[in-house]
Amino acid sequence: MTVTNILLSGIVGSTAYGLAREGSDVDRLGMFAAPTEELHGLHTPKESHVSTAPDRTLHEAAKWCRLALGGNPTVMELVWLPDELYEVRTPLGDELVGIRGTLPSARRVRDAYLGYATQQFRKLANRSDGTPSAETGRRIAKNARHLKRLCAQGYELYATGQLTIRVDDPESYHRFGEQVAADPEAALSLLRDFEEKFTGTRSVLPEQPDETAAEAWLRRVRRHFYAAQGEPA
Repeated sequence: MTVTNILLSGIVGSTAYGLAREGSDVDRLGMFAAPTEELHGLHTPKESHVSTAPDRTLHEAAKWCRLALGGNPTVMELVWLPDELYEVRTPLGDELVGIRGTLPSARRVRDAYLGYATQQFRKLANRSDGTPSAETGRRIAKNARHLKRLCAQGYELYATGQLTIRVDDPESYHRFGEQVAADPEAALSLLRDFEEKFTGTRSVLPEQPDETAAEAWLRRVRRHFYAAQGEPA
């Protein structure tokens, strides 16, 4: 997959969280800018490119902003990575990192992170209904780790306006996964605890998103990648 104008890209997923073990996949996430002129025609360019081996997802700048303003936990990681995990950084990418605190809003963060955590619970619950096997246990444990991480990171962002990608005490997440593989109800208890924490906490974030900073940044991107050809009308 060849994509030009990549503004920001880095390693995300279990490696970024500090949860990777031998054999874990290495996931990459990035953002690119479509040439501005290509946005003016009948057919707009593709907004996302996804590849495997290596696992990489690239979103066009406007789509990335829409997802981030919606509280999407996956895309939000990109602007909160530790410095050593970035593989591509450009001035425009750094500008976006600089306004990351303006992107999240209380309601959307709460709904998105708890919503994704609930999806992980449903996955592990469905898997626990089948015939037990070592592979099923590993998948349930993985879903449980993601559930706990989403709850913890989402609550931190909701309560403080900051997002720490690398988790504290990674082994506790692995132990939790093993616990849930043996007793899926443990995951429901954690999920309910975090739902109560969100409800009982006054967020530092605005209730609704303010698109002003993202809109200004995106317009700078469009100006930067607009190449006037001087073609006759």
